[in-house]
Amino acid sequence: MDTIAILGASADRAKFGNRAVRAFLQAGYTVYPVNPKEAVIEGQPAFARIGEVPVRPGKISVYLPPPVLLKLLPDIAARGCDELWLNPGTESPEVLAEAARLGLKVVQACSIIGAGFRPAEL
Repeated sequence: MDTIAILGASADRAKFGNRAVRAFLQAGYTVYPVNPKEAVIEGQPAFARIGEVPVRPGKISVYLPPPVLLKLLPDIAARGCDELWLNPGTESPEVLAEAARLGLKVVQACSIIGAGFRPAEL
C-alpha cells in the first residue's frame, strides 16, 4: 500500500495541508499527518514530528515555509522516503541545496495534483 506523510497537515479544511490529507485518503494512501499542535486530522492520528511516524513513508509532502522546512530536513532524511514533494511556496535555494546534500529525491510540484485531484475540488 502507498504511504505518505504530510508535514504541515492541518485540521482547517480550507488549508492545503488538509486538502492534501483528504486527497491522498481518497486516492487510497495510508496517510500520516504531521503537526505538533493536532492530535487527529481527518480521522487520522497526527504525529508531532516526522520521526514519530511509525513507517518509512513512500512520499513526504510538505506544506511548511522554507525556514521551518530547512530545520526539519535532517529529520526527514533520517526518516527516509522515496520522494520529497515540495509544494509551491515551500522551496527555496537553501532548501533545495540542503535536500540535495542529504540525498533526498525532490519533486517540486503540487502533491494534490500529483494524487490526481484539483485543490479547488476538495
